Amino acid sequence: MNEDAFNMSIRKFLKKVGVTSQREIEHAVHEALADGKIAGDTTLKARVVLTVNGIDLSATIESDIELE
Repeated sequence: MNEDAFNMSIRKFLKKVGVTSQREIEHAVHEALADGKIAGDTTLKARVVLTVNGIDLSATIESDIELE
């Protein structure tokens, strides 16, 4: 296994996940605020489930997203 290629591949994946996730969250929050579904001082519970086929990896990451 080429450790450098492996590391770069993981970093590329995580960057894509991070950028896409931020964009989706921002869009959904702005929509929910505009529709009156949430208030501007809301704290949202977020959860990501990471799975990697072939190595039976399943990890759950949870955190709060504070709007204020």
